[in-house]
Amino acid sequence: MSLTANWSYPTAIRFGAGRIKEIAEACAQAGISRPLLVTDRGLATMEITTRTLDLLEAAGLGRALFADVDPNPNELNLAAGIAAYKAGGHDGVIAFGGGSGLDLGKMVAFMAGQTRPVWDFEDIGDWWTRADASAIAPIVAVPTTAGTGSEVGRASVITNSETHVKKIIFHPKVLPTVVICDPELITGMPKFITAGTGLDAFAHCVEAYSSPFYHPMSQGIALEGMRLVKDYLPRAYENGSDLEARAQMMSAAMMGATAFQKGLGAIHALSHPIGAIFNTHHGTTNAVCMPAVLEMNAPAIAERFDAAAAYLGIKGGFEGFRAYVQDLNDSLGIPRHLADLGVTEEKIEIMVPMALEDPSAGGNPVKMTAENTRALFHAAL
Repeated sequence: MSLTANWSYPTAIRFGAGRIKEIAEACAQAGISRPLLVTDRGLATMEITTRTLDLLEAAGLGRALFADVDPNPNELNLAAGIAAYKAGGHDGVIAFGGGSGLDLGKMVAFMAGQTRPVWDFEDIGDWWTRADASAIAPIVAVPTTAGTGSEVGRASVITNSETHVKKIIFHPKVLPTVVICDPELITGMPKFITAGTGLDAFAHCVEAYSSPFYHPMSQGIALEGMRLVKDYLPRAYENGSDLEARAQMMSAAMMGATAFQKGLGAIHALSHPIGAIFNTHHGTTNAVCMPAVLEMNAPAIAERFDAAAAYLGIKGGFEGFRAYVQDLNDSLGIPRHLADLGVTEEKIEIMVPMALEDPSAGGNPVKMTAENTRALFHAAL
């Protein structure tokens, strides 16, 4: 089976090994002639980044780079990125990297032409209609991990540096115009990043599948996304050069982000404040929280996960699935407790209201309250 394709759902996706060579064509397709490549500090000097800049320069598109991006990007990073974008006279963004580079790159393209502060566009009601849609610059997205799926998302997560609260900023036109998914770009990912990002994709699928909202397309995508993670994440973890496994995990990441249009839940409601306060890796935090959340949600989701377990080839229905999740975490070197990530008990009372205010909380199949959210933090700690 050939793992090369052109897709237009949910946006135009150029999928396949070696397709980073098409970066100039992708810019032309998006209408970009003076791109700013936005990535994180760690990727700025890596070979995959310099090679991409070489391709842009050879095509007459310059080699402009902005990499002042924190692991949990904030409004200060955003202001610096917008300043670089305006100073360079750019007309579009190449969002390049994992979740942080992708999220900030998308926000630079979104905010460079706006006059209101970024917090005015939080994913609440119809706040996105406040934006001047005509001023949003085109985006080409190039993921270099297989987890967040931000390359096919219409939002970014930005941390408020003063309050340490993560906010989801949404607009339909933040969806990249073109995505290049090249599994060759992620073969060098270290094992702990492979595990954390892969389990982020898994958490997206699990929570979308658990969500009580009606979206049968997302439900089907979430189920197949779980299967891809189950079959290919262990392979990608054991052998980073396994291109088939890397490609399938890139698909799973996009499927998770497409599926969670149906909703997320308590896993993300917990991990967002944890990440904002303790600067933990998002996907790893999700993985640590997942067993406790599955247990809390059991009365509402057991029956549908009986069906999912059968499809996934896991014996024992929901209970078998729950045991599988813990075994998968263990096999990928994921800690069993939040304390192992540096999370401390005295911050729980601060994080409980943050979790309840997180937009993800509304998609949990069991209503989140101060009492059960506090219990979740303690169970995961």
